[in-house]
Amino acid sequence: MELVSVQMEIPAEGNIIIGQTHFIKSAEDLYEAITSSVPAAKFGLAFCEASGPCLIRAEGNDEALKEMAVRNARQIAAGHSFVVLLQNAFPINVLNAIKSCPEVCTIFCATANPLQVIVAQSEQGRGVLGVIDGSSPKGIEGPEDVAARKELLRKFGYKL
Repeated sequence: MELVSVQMEIPAEGNIIIGQTHFIKSAEDLYEAITSSVPAAKFGLAFCEASGPCLIRAEGNDEALKEMAVRNARQIAAGHSFVVLLQNAFPINVLNAIKSCPEVCTIFCATANPLQVIVAQSEQGRGVLGVIDGSSPKGIEGPEDVAARKELLRKFGYKL
């Protein structure tokens, strides 16, 4: 077995969600989950089929994001994995709807940080083991950091 680290491409002012699902209708259901949650969101998604023709299925309402999602999915190349790229919305706005899709098994991450997906490759195929999301901690937050965190949450409209 070989382990591979795959760097993800994330759009400017965007976020990425990586997960695993189990059925061909995932592409349509994920599309509906996102548009129902945030109609103004721009997004592209790609789903790696794990049986039959083993195609990468793609949906979305933004061609550039859809193409980028396909490139990321092709790099991961793990059966039943999916990639969602978002702009004009945050993952917090769509995650519950995505997790509520009956065929979604796991969410590995939802981030705007630099992202690497750790993939195992065997004779049968590839599978996602996990992700490296951003950087390692550099310290412990102090009072100024707490104030900055709270200010950021208010700027985004998540706190009063």
